[in-house]
Amino acid sequence: MFYIHNYNLTVANLTLFSAQDIAMKHAFPQTRYQGSKAKLLDWIWYQMADLDFNTCLDVFGGTGAVAYRLKQERKQVTYNDYLRFNHLMASALIENSTETLSDEDVEWLVSEHGEIKYTDLVERIFPDIYFTNEENRWIDQTLSNMRHLDGAYKFEIAFFALAQACIIKRPYNLFHRKNLYVRMADVERSFGNKITWDRPFEDYFKKFAQEANSAVFSNGYSHNAFNFDAFEVPGNYDLVYIDTPYIAKSGTGVDYRDFYHFLEGMTKYDEWESSIDVASKHKRLLPFENVWNDKNKITDGFERLFQKFQDSIIVVSYRSDGIPSEIALMQLLKKYKQSVTVHHFGTYKYVLSRNNESKEVLLIGT
Repeated sequence: MFYIHNYNLTVANLTLFSAQDIAMKHAFPQTRYQGSKAKLLDWIWYQMADLDFNTCLDVFGGTGAVAYRLKQERKQVTYNDYLRFNHLMASALIENSTETLSDEDVEWLVSEHGEIKYTDLVERIFPDIYFTNEENRWIDQTLSNMRHLDGAYKFEIAFFALAQACIIKRPYNLFHRKNLYVRMADVERSFGNKITWDRPFEDYFKKFAQEANSAVFSNGYSHNAFNFDAFEVPGNYDLVYIDTPYIAKSGTGVDYRDFYHFLEGMTKYDEWESSIDVASKHKRLLPFENVWNDKNKITDGFERLFQKFQDSIIVVSYRSDGIPSEIALMQLLKKYKQSVTVHHFGTYKYVLSRNNESKEVLLIGT
């Protein structure tokens, strides 16, 4: 049985009831991540609030915005993402409930230390691609310092701060092109913010470390942050939230590993150089096959997930113009759940998206 509800609410409308939904005072840090659901959290929670669940899994966790909201709503949360850099940031903000970086920690991290032997991987491999040589040297130094941190989750918080600093200083907030020249050129600009791009890394690192510290809280439960393929996530959950990478009806997919390969490389600093596709101008990581970026395999991927989690409430975030189609996805979910409810947010445009007609969809199978 299908139930379809249409909502043409704006984000401004949603804030009218968001204060009633958020029980905690700790705020999720501002995100610049493509595809993030941060601006839709109130609407997503509004649809889920009356569902009977306590344990929950966000299987394609991304920024962690949805998992963090579920933690705020006093649920026991398991986060998962196959990208290591996302996993580290979720470890800092979701799995971690107590640890923070002290002011002394932060100052130590942004300083040079004679007793530490620094390497030059970023400076040597990525000249004139994403950041200036001086900035690349600073990244190498900070990554080396981070490896000397003591204390659970301190490294993860520092990684969050470093990753966010790297993102904000990038045109388009991505690493998909060799385009440092966009930032450095002395020309009139119709987009971007050169003042933001040129602000020192150290300033941003301190800013984002404080944001992460302020986001750390305990809701009384222990939480997990996993780094598995979606089909291999262990455990049983009352509710599973699924937000896969998006494939447009044209067949073009979103490859987050390629968009953020620089951040992913930083998580495996010692093996990074051997993992680089040297033929690419922007020094991406060597690509590998991913069912969620393949228009011919993604439908089977959804079915495998629905079958794996058929004993849980299944909540799927989707876009109305994706592959598979909204109707096909509804029918597929109905094979495993007795009742499927479909909610439409209305037209919602993602950053960098040229599609003004796509609607945000939430399918709930119970």
